[in-house]
Amino acid sequence: MTRICQITKKKPIVGNNVSHANNKTKRRFLPNLHNHRIFIESENRWVSLRISNSGLRIINKIGIHAVLSNMKKNNKKIIL
Repeated sequence: MTRICQITKKKPIVGNNVSHANNKTKRRFLPNLHNHRIFIESENRWVSLRISNSGLRIINKIGIHAVLSNMKKNNKKIIL
C-alpha cells in the first residue's frame, strides 16, 4: 500500500539530513497518515480512508459528504 493520502494526495518527498559538519545524506519526509473509518449518515454505511492530518481537518471543516462528492467529481487535490 502506497503512502498517499486519499483526500489531499500528499505523498512522501525527498530531502537531506544535514549534520553539524554539513554532511548531507538523503532522507524521506513521510505524510502523517491514519486509517479512519467514517460513518456516512446519508448512505448509512462506513467508509474506510487512509488520510493525512490535513485531510482529517478538511473533513471536519466542510464535511465528509462534500469531500466524497468532490473526490468523485474531479479526483483532484482539494483546495480550500
